[in-house]
Order: sequence, then structure tokens, then C-alpha cells
Amino acid sequence: MRIGYARISTTDQTMAAQHDALTSAGCDRVYEETASGARNDRPVLGEVIRSLRDGDTLVVYKLDRVARSLPHLLEIMDTLKNAGAGFQSLTEEINTTTPGGRLVFHVMAAISEFERDLIGERTAAGLKAAKARGRIGGRPRKMTGDKIKAAERLLASGTPVRDVADMLSISVPTLYRWCPGSAR
Repeated sequence: MRIGYARISTTDQTMAAQHDALTSAGCDRVYEETASGARNDRPVLGEVIRSLRDGDTLVVYKLDRVARSLPHLLEIMDTLKNAGAGFQSLTEEINTTTPGGRLVFHVMAAISEFERDLIGERTAAGLKAAKARGRIGGRPRKMTGDKIKAAERLLASGTPVRDVADMLSISVPTLYRWCPGSAR
């Protein structure tokens, strides 16, 4: 069975061209959705993918109708492969139900994987360089050495834990974490 998926981003747009192309391509059913392509949690797309069975083909007018990024497209393709379903994009002439279409898609996937690896290497190099300059990542800690000393002094003087936490603009669990002796 050939299942079509058409998507527009806003109600100002029209699905007519996509719908006509998908029905002309022999789709038995065409699902339509109005949602931003940047969203990965599109309910109709999820329904379409879940409905696909072994031997079915998901047909789209253009790649950007189903996925905005290559990693998202690869995720969808992996799901389709696991279901035994194929994929066809009419505009880009990609058809994973044919050997040539699978080759084109695998070349795209290999380039994407190479790109992800390069991004990972650049990120690691950047973190290493930042660490060498004394910068560490993450959110700044709420409790500094000065705050810990102040908290300990206040607690030793008998100030209630809740009041100490409020004065330092921290939560009571944070105070307990950094001043374990405060748990009485």
C-alpha cells in the first residue's frame, strides 16, 4: 500500500499541489497535517508511521514535508526500515524501494554521519581548549566558598535552616547538601 503524507506549516498555505501529486503517484490514502516542520512531535506523522506495515511505502511530495533535519529524517527512515516499509520523495526522486534509491539514501546517510562525527570532534576540541584556559562548563554553582562559610556561621549561631536558605537565596536541600552538619 502506498501511503501519502502532506504537510503545510500554516493555515495560510494550501495542500492542493501536494495532495494532487500524491494521488497521481498512486497513493491509496493521503494523510494531511498543518504543523511546523521543526516540530518532531507531529501527531499525524506519528499516526502515519505507526500505520505502516511490511511492504508499504510512505510517499511525500518533498523531503522537507516529512523532516526538517537530516538526523530527524534518518530516525524516520530507521523506523520505516524496522517496519519493513519503504520511502519515496517525489520531488527529489528518492525511492528506497529500489536499489538505486537505497544507494542514494545511504550516501546521504553516510555524509550525515560524517558531519555528526566532525561536529563531535569540534565540540570536544572546543571543550578541551576552554578547560585549558580554566573555563569549565555547566551552570554556575549556587554555593560558593563564601556562601558556605556564611551559612556555617549563621547555623552555628542558631539561625533556623529555612532563614539561612532564604538569606542565601538557595533551597533548604541545597543548604543541607553543602552544609551536612545543618541537618538537626
